[in-house]
Amino acid sequence: MRRALALLAALALPAAAQERRSGFEEMSRESQAMQRDDTANPGMLWVLEGEALWNRPDGASGRSCASCHGKAEVSMRGVAARYPAWDEASGAPIDLAGRIRQSRESRQGAPALARESEGLLALAAYVAHQSRGEPIRPPDDARLDSARARGRALYAERRGQLDLSCAQCHDDNAGRRLAGSVIPQGHPTGYPLYRLEWQSLGSLQRRLRGCMTGARAEPYAYGAAEYVEIELYLAQRAAGMAVETPAVRP
Repeated sequence: MRRALALLAALALPAAAQERRSGFEEMSRESQAMQRDDTANPGMLWVLEGEALWNRPDGASGRSCASCHGKAEVSMRGVAARYPAWDEASGAPIDLAGRIRQSRESRQGAPALARESEGLLALAAYVAHQSRGEPIRPPDDARLDSARARGRALYAERRGQLDLSCAQCHDDNAGRRLAGSVIPQGHPTGYPLYRLEWQSLGSLQRRLRGCMTGARAEPYAYGAAEYVEIELYLAQRAAGMAVETPAVRP
């Protein structure tokens, strides 16, 4: 099944992009060294904070994430590689950050974590870090098919005053330069990741919002179904590639 998913993802790409490359390979040697070295990778600060939050009791129940899930390096291994996934409660796809928020909200009195908040980014980075080196494995779940198809359509849809689509940059022109920077293929292998431009950690949704703003289009609100649909397609497109969280990018 894993080989079949990887093949389907490759077939979904135009011929020029079938040799898939992580954005890591397009970076300078200095930035690559920063990602490789956990003592130099700024994203590891959020991973450490996420570990503290994982083990910290909160809410009226006095329970922590670890109270239910135990050691993250065991229970969370490979989990991030399988998101977005189907959510029975909402009857819709959910991404990893959404699942973490949902899980915390189920603990009575636990403080809510807003999208793109430091706490949610830290927990998402910590959980995803447990899958570092694991291949991305989109769920083989027919309930996700229609949302994934909408994500693919959104990826190919021209938008904004510049009339640009994701595909025009990351498929048609991947490897070329824009304002001196190499255009990556846009695979979501390292999120949440530390971006030198941001001087901070950020989610894939933050990056998608930035792309839409760059095309002079109105971005969706954080947590919008459209972002999860695009994430579903991107995960399928990157099937078999290794999780890098927390990645470093320019």
